[in-house]
Amino acid sequence: MKIRPFDVEQWMNKYEVTPGVLNIAETCAASISIDDLVNLCEDPNVPPPIKTSTKLTYGAIRGSDALRGRLASLYSARAASPLTKDNILITPGAIAANYMALYALVGSGDHVICVHPTYQQLYAVPETLGAEVSLWKLKKERKYIPDVDELEALVKENTKVIIINNPNNPTGATIPRSVLIALTDFARPRNIIIFSDEVYRPLFHGISPVSDDFPPSLASLSYPRTIISGSMSKAYSLAGIRIGWLASRDPEITEAIASARDYTTISVSQLDDAVASYALSDSVLHSLLKRNIQLAKTNVEMLEEWVREHGWLCSWVKPTGGTTAFILFKKKGKPVDDIAFCVDVIEKTKVMFLPGSRCFGEDFEGFVRIGFVCETSVLKTALERLTGYVDEYMS
Repeated sequence: MKIRPFDVEQWMNKYEVTPGVLNIAETCAASISIDDLVNLCEDPNVPPPIKTSTKLTYGAIRGSDALRGRLASLYSARAASPLTKDNILITPGAIAANYMALYALVGSGDHVICVHPTYQQLYAVPETLGAEVSLWKLKKERKYIPDVDELEALVKENTKVIIINNPNNPTGATIPRSVLIALTDFARPRNIIIFSDEVYRPLFHGISPVSDDFPPSLASLSYPRTIISGSMSKAYSLAGIRIGWLASRDPEITEAIASARDYTTISVSQLDDAVASYALSDSVLHSLLKRNIQLAKTNVEMLEEWVREHGWLCSWVKPTGGTTAFILFKKKGKPVDDIAFCVDVIEKTKVMFLPGSRCFGEDFEGFVRIGFVCETSVLKTALERLTGYVDEYMS
C-alpha cells in the first residue's frame, strides 16, 4: 500500500495551532460543550447524557441500541420502508466509517468513480487499495451538481462503486432529489454500489425542505445497493465525541463492513455513544439543528455580502448546504497563487483558510475553501481583517 499525503489534514495540522489564529478553515458547525447541549434540551425531565456510575466496559460492539435506533429513525423519515438499527454501524468518526466501507468493498481489479472536488479520502483510499479511480468532475457552470449523463463515458465493466458527497465539501453544493433518482436508475441495472458521504447532512440552508428537489438521504431511497456515512462532527457540532456511522439497506454490505470493522474497531466509547444518543433524542435534536441551520444562514449571508463587495477580486457559487464555500480569487484577471495567498494571509492577519490547488487538485488554482459556520463573531472579525489585507495587497 502506497499512501499519499492527506493534504487537507496536513494543512490543518500545520496552521490551526498558530497562536491567535482565526480559523475559518474549520468545517464543523461551531462546537458546543456538554453544558450547551444540555441547555438545548426541551424537556427538563430528561437526564443528562453522562452517568458517572456507568461501568466503562467496551459496551455495545456495533453501537448502542438507542443510538442506532435513533439514526435508523432519522433515515426512515422520508423512506418508503423504514430502516432498523441492524442497518446501522457506529464508528469512531466518519473518517473511520469511510475508510472501513472502502476497505471492505474495494480492492485490486475494481474500478471506482468519485465526484471531484471532494474530500481527498474518498478517492485516495480506493487508489491505495489498488482500485482504478475515475474522477466525475463537478463544474462551476452547473453549480457543482454532477451530470449523470457523463457516467456513460466513465463507467466500465468492473465499476464497483460510485462515490458522491452530499452536501459537497468544498463547494457546499447540494445534489437535488432528481439527480439522486437518476443516479440510482443508472446504477441499478449495473448492480453498482453507490456510496454517499453525508457528513454535512442535514445542514441545508439554501434549499427549502418543502421543495420537490430537496435532497433525501441516499439511505432513504429504494435502491438497496447504497451506503451512506454520517457524523456528529459537522452538522451536530460535536466533533470531540468522535462518533460516526454507516447505514445500508443491503445486509451483505453491512456484514462485509462489520467483518472488516473487527480488525480496526472493537467499539466506540460508551461515553461518546451516550452523548450522541442524547443529542439525537427528540428533546434535543430539533433545537440543536435549529441553532446550526440559523447560524449557517446568518453567516452565509455575511460571506455573500463580502464576496459581492469584492466582485472585482473573487467569485463563487453560493453554497446551499454544509459548512464550506469554494471561492475563486483572481488578480489582474488571472487566478492567484492560492497556496502563497493563504500563507501570506495567515502570516499577516492570522486568518486561516485552505488553498484549493494544494488540498483539492491542480484544477483549482486560485480557489480557497472557507468554513463559514463558525461563531458569527469569528467570521465577522476574519472578514474585516481580510478586507484590510486585500485592500492593501490585492488592489
